[in-house]
Amino acid sequence: MVSENLVKIYKVADLEAVALQGLDMTIRKREMMAIIGNSGSGKSTFLNILGGLDRPSAGRITVGGRDLLKLTESQLVQYKRDTVGFVWQQTGRNLIPYLTALENVELPMIIAGRGGKRSRDWAREMLTAVGLGERMTHKLSQMSGGEQQRVAIAIAMANNPPLLLADEPTGSVDNKTAVTIFDIFHQVRSTYGTTIVIVTHDPKVMSKVDRVVAIRDGRTSTETVRRVALDLSDFADANMVLGDTHDEYVVMDAAGRLQIPREYLEKLDIKGKVQVSVEGENIVIRRVAVEDDGRQNANASMVRADRWAR
Repeated sequence: MVSENLVKIYKVADLEAVALQGLDMTIRKREMMAIIGNSGSGKSTFLNILGGLDRPSAGRITVGGRDLLKLTESQLVQYKRDTVGFVWQQTGRNLIPYLTALENVELPMIIAGRGGKRSRDWAREMLTAVGLGERMTHKLSQMSGGEQQRVAIAIAMANNPPLLLADEPTGSVDNKTAVTIFDIFHQVRSTYGTTIVIVTHDPKVMSKVDRVVAIRDGRTSTETVRRVALDLSDFADANMVLGDTHDEYVVMDAAGRLQIPREYLEKLDIKGKVQVSVEGENIVIRRVAVEDDGRQNANASMVRADRWAR
């Protein structure tokens, strides 16, 4: 999946709100990643566009070689039915209360014209995969919130979509249940090869996913990649895990724009105009201070960034 210079503008009467301001992002096949950001950053807007629930105002977004901006309404319906599965924070958006867990999972397949024994067997497999093999005939009133969310994951996988989207899937459950849900996501990815994108405001997901992308003001800001450190000194067991490490990057978009972390800017009191120069293998950003006589002077304080490797 690739988005390029994605823009989304919402219009209400004479007012315009820009939710995405040229967002660039690539999501790799079979990846499990999280998108984080403050309220209003544009993360949920991006998820809705990726899921076909909304259309961008400009830019390009492709999933499996299909440009979502160019799909007809009927093609978009098929895309939402066959390519993406949704897990919402509010279980009411996922589940029908008067149906059993098994009937809830079967329903998307029946709507898609895929009912019958095969579909029922697949629904049983999905509920077993999320740890509810013994609760298939139970209705929602007989289940805890965590169990309902696990049913929601099984429903999202009903048509075996290659892409699973989750909007705050652990926002209404306790920490123990949240860990269980992430374990299920890992199992689904490992067993069925599903690409999983999770939108959340919780930065603690870093240790539970392959990559965390932060969105700020409608643009990709930073990216943190998880790496597993291995103990290679013991050649008898070269896969001995020492722990996770994380590499954080500032992301440069297609227009060459960077969002430098706010704490760096505040520490060096950088605001307004800056001077940028190339010095050896570094790009140097210098603060510009305005002196009493009105002349501008480049302050010695600087931020250095390694030149982007090709």
